[in-house]
Amino acid sequence: MKAPILLAVLALAAAAAAPSAGPSFSPAAGPPSHTAGFSAAEPAVRATPAAAAPATRSWAWPLAPRPAVLRPFDPPDKPWLSGHRGVDLQAASDGGPVTSPESGTVSFAGVVVDRPVITVDHGNGLRSSFEPVRSGLKTGDAVAKGDVLGTLMTGHCGATPCVHWGVRRGEDYVNPLGFVMDLRPSVLLPLHEG
Repeated sequence: MKAPILLAVLALAAAAAAPSAGPSFSPAAGPPSHTAGFSAAEPAVRATPAAAAPATRSWAWPLAPRPAVLRPFDPPDKPWLSGHRGVDLQAASDGGPVTSPESGTVSFAGVVVDRPVITVDHGNGLRSSFEPVRSGLKTGDAVAKGDVLGTLMTGHCGATPCVHWGVRRGEDYVNPLGFVMDLRPSVLLPLHEG
């Protein structure tokens, strides 16, 4: 095997074997981390780059049309540090519907501090949380993928309508975008021997 082809094969094998931490984003300035939708009685949770790579991309976007990402997932190095443990997605307008990205059961619907929050348990240790979303659903209600969870309220991103979407796998926050997009880095291989 010639050296360039061997190097390309080795690079591809290494990329496939290494865990993906999602894309690298520069930290965005903003308020302290979000923990809404999760009980204060729960143990402290971690948001680590290693936890950022979901195993599936079969979920749907919670907003339509496909939203722009206003603020990316930016987990802190330590659980007690500030960071952004979810993503802020731009909505077409305030008052629009927020839908469930996957089937599950409502595990929380209420107000945290001053924001309406809804959390859906998708099973297998995965939970999505959305804020500020006013909902008529109650804890224990079943939702299907694409069902309306509630109505987007104003204020999370100032004058820009947006929803904060956080996902936890067990006790770790993970990048929600990994459930709707392929975040693995691209690997270029030579087409032919030169």
